[in-house]
Amino acid sequence: MRAAWTIAKREIVSFFVSPLAYVVLAVWVVAMGFQFYLLSAFAASQPFGSGSATDTPLKHFFGGTTLFWLCVLVFVPLLTMRLLAEESRNGTLEPLLTAPVSEVSVVLGKYAAAVVFWVSMFVPTLMYAWLTSRFGDVDPGALGATYLGVFGLGLSWMAVGLLMSAIARSPIVAALLTFVALGGHFMLGLGQFIFTDDTSREVFGYFSVWTHLDAFATGVVDSRYLTWDLSLTALALFLAVRALEARRYES
Repeated sequence: MRAAWTIAKREIVSFFVSPLAYVVLAVWVVAMGFQFYLLSAFAASQPFGSGSATDTPLKHFFGGTTLFWLCVLVFVPLLTMRLLAEESRNGTLEPLLTAPVSEVSVVLGKYAAAVVFWVSMFVPTLMYAWLTSRFGDVDPGALGATYLGVFGLGLSWMAVGLLMSAIARSPIVAALLTFVALGGHFMLGLGQFIFTDDTSREVFGYFSVWTHLDAFATGVVDSRYLTWDLSLTALALFLAVRALEARRYES
């Protein structure tokens, strides 16, 4: 675990000292701020008393709009594409794999850094919760459940991005593979709006990330959704380790 921690620290430092990190975070903050502004403007235009007390812009901010998902589908590949694929392109992956460091340590270290990147993206959104509390009521329980759902989503999707970075030979290919994989996951959940029978709607709703965050936004912590996030995370990390093992045999 010491090797994994060393790799994670190196990756975090290299990310936050690069201009790319601040460009990505700045664009993300602007996009999220624009979304919050649109939701707030829409809520302000509604007649007084037309909505419920919990129907605030903050409730729809996390996963309630297409803009949110579009941003996530773009930014996750950008954050994960360089984790292993860039090392492969630069020729530093082979020396790392031939060093006395296990594939598990490499994957866990890179993954820990990816999760830190994900959390750093959502730290600025706490400001929107503070602004909402200044002009309305914010349910701390629902807010905590929402961030738990966002964290679960980050665990699974950053793991998928790491897997694609382990498979690909270049960051661009890794980003494209991640976008396709996450886009497919997102589209799979839309089946609940296509099929009419209850069984199909329930099955596709279980895979729907939109449904996941919508449930958490209401303050409901559904263990089924957390189980899905953790299962997808474990599977992606396991496959990433296998991909690195295959690379070790090639080198």
